Amino acid sequence: MTNLVHWSSSEFPSFILIMIRVSTILFMMPVLNPSNLPVMVKVGLTLTVSLVLWPIVKWEASFLPSEPYTFGFFMISEFMIGFLLGLSIRLIFSAIELAGEFVGFQMGFAMANIIDPQSGLDTTLLAQFYYLLGLLIFLSIDGHHWFFRALVQSFHLLSPGEFYPQEGLYLHFLSLSGRMFLIAFKIVAPVTAILFLIQLTLGIVARMVPQVNILISSFPLTISVGLIFLGLSIELLGPYLKTLLDESGKDLVMTLLPLMKR
Repeated sequence: MTNLVHWSSSEFPSFILIMIRVSTILFMMPVLNPSNLPVMVKVGLTLTVSLVLWPIVKWEASFLPSEPYTFGFFMISEFMIGFLLGLSIRLIFSAIELAGEFVGFQMGFAMANIIDPQSGLDTTLLAQFYYLLGLLIFLSIDGHHWFFRALVQSFHLLSPGEFYPQEGLYLHFLSLSGRMFLIAFKIVAPVTAILFLIQLTLGIVARMVPQVNILISSFPLTISVGLIFLGLSIELLGPYLKTLLDESGKDLVMTLLPLMKR
C-alpha cells in the first residue's frame, strides 16, 4: 500500500503500460464484452486489476524509453499482447455461436432474428442460446481464471517492447480459425442430422402427395423436432464444451504466450 501512495512521475509510465495490457484482455473477455455493460464497470475493473498487479510486475523506470516514439511502440506492443490473448478465446465463442446459427437456419429461425448485444448485428435466437450456454459453462469451470493466469504469466514472460510475433503465431490463429467450423459442426451434428432426415422425408412426401402444402407444414414440424433433439443433445454438449473451454484456457498459457517471445 505504501508503494501505491508514494508514486513518482518516473513510475507512472510503467503503470500505463500495465494498464494497457490489462484493459485490452479484460475488454476482450466474453463476460465483459457485451456493449450493454456500463463502461465505468469495465474501467473500474481495469484500474483495480492494474493496481493489484503494479507492485508485483512493475518495471524499473530506467528500463522504459524516454522518447515518445519508442514509448508509443511499447504501448502498441502491450495492446497486441492483450488483444491476441483475448482473440483466441473469442474465436472459440464465435464457433459456439456459429453452431447456433447453423441450427437456427435449419429449423427456420433465420426469419426471427434479434439484435445481438455483442456485435449489434442480427443473429438467431439459437445462436444467443448457445452463446449463453457456453458462457455459463465457461464461468462454471473457472475459465475466467485462465484469463487472469495468462495475464500474470504474460508479465513474467514478456517485458514491454519484447512482443515478437513468430511465424508459429500466424499458423496458430490460422488453425484456430479453421477449428471454428469443425467445432460448430461437432456441436450441431446430432440436431442437423435429424433435421436433414426430416427435410428428406418431407421432400418424398411432397413428390408422392402434391396436394400437401409442405412449405406450411414443415415449419412447425422442423421446429418442434429440432427443439426436442436440441434438448436431448444438451446432455452431450455440456461435457464437450467443458473440455473445449478448459483446453482453450490452458492453450493461452502453454502455447500462445511462448509464440509472442523472440
